[in-house]
Amino acid sequence: MQSIRPGHAPSCSLEMLQRRARMLKQVRKFFDDRGFIEVQTPCLSADTVVDVHLDPPTLPSRQLDIPAVDLPPELFLQTSPEFAMKRLLVAGATAIYQIAPAFRAGERGPLHNPEFTMLEWYRVGDSAAAAMDLLDEFSQHSLGSQPCRRLSYREAFAQYEGFDPIDAPLPVVKAAAEKWDAALAASLGDDRDALLDVLLSLSLQPRMSAAAPVILSGYPLSQAALAQPSAADPATAERFEWFAQGVELGNGYGELLDADVLAQRAEANNRARQAAGRRPLPVGSQLEAAMRQGLPACSGVAVGFDRLLMVATAARRIDEVQTFPIERA
Repeated sequence: MQSIRPGHAPSCSLEMLQRRARMLKQVRKFFDDRGFIEVQTPCLSADTVVDVHLDPPTLPSRQLDIPAVDLPPELFLQTSPEFAMKRLLVAGATAIYQIAPAFRAGERGPLHNPEFTMLEWYRVGDSAAAAMDLLDEFSQHSLGSQPCRRLSYREAFAQYEGFDPIDAPLPVVKAAAEKWDAALAASLGDDRDALLDVLLSLSLQPRMSAAAPVILSGYPLSQAALAQPSAADPATAERFEWFAQGVELGNGYGELLDADVLAQRAEANNRARQAAGRRPLPVGSQLEAAMRQGLPACSGVAVGFDRLLMVATAARRIDEVQTFPIERA
């Protein structure tokens, strides 16, 4: 039997379109009032974030049909505008934000669509602590909520699972993950960070942010992404995340400034990608070249705008806040 394609109607209501428009205005006012400049960077780039788990959709350059322009064989739809925005900081921008389309292959579900809207901001001179304060202000402004609860990664695991996530022996971590999803834990083997992610998603995330939004900080250095190491706790990174009503809304860093470390992390992530059966991604990015000129000390935050709207409106699926998810696009 031939499958029935979804209708041409949008998946969200007219009322949701109006609420989305109002929230976009609120977001812009929040940052405009604080002296940020709204910017727009390319969705299509020769560069891409090299992450173990994120796969950027690609476009063969020949499809652009501009042979006079020297391009690499393929271009990438951006999983985040991070690389280009940091290049603007190197060029002299000091406080910028962007509301942009972002793209991630292989992601579809109640909280995921291959194309979504990312809100991202950076401010030169902000420490990770200052960035968390601004994120807390934004949380109260956008959700009308009380101030965020602040927890360190170590504190959260000690409170909800009874062990230190960084210092506990691996068998302790594995046993805890098995209690929540034995099959998934078994499939992850001895991958400590993946097991901790299972616990964060299934155990901590729903419970710690049920009553009030939470900012969780001090992630293990092995999960630093593009955050710099913490001076206060060398086993951790200046990485923090924002959760509300059990949903991860944002991810922030005291930004990595060392181009050599950026290159090393990209190479390590590619090794992990290949070990997991994923293709390696290009390293030696334009961001790396810009950082060698000098990325100023700064912090940044990326927020999933669609998820933010979901929490603000008590929507259960991302389809309720987007006009045309991938099946209807």
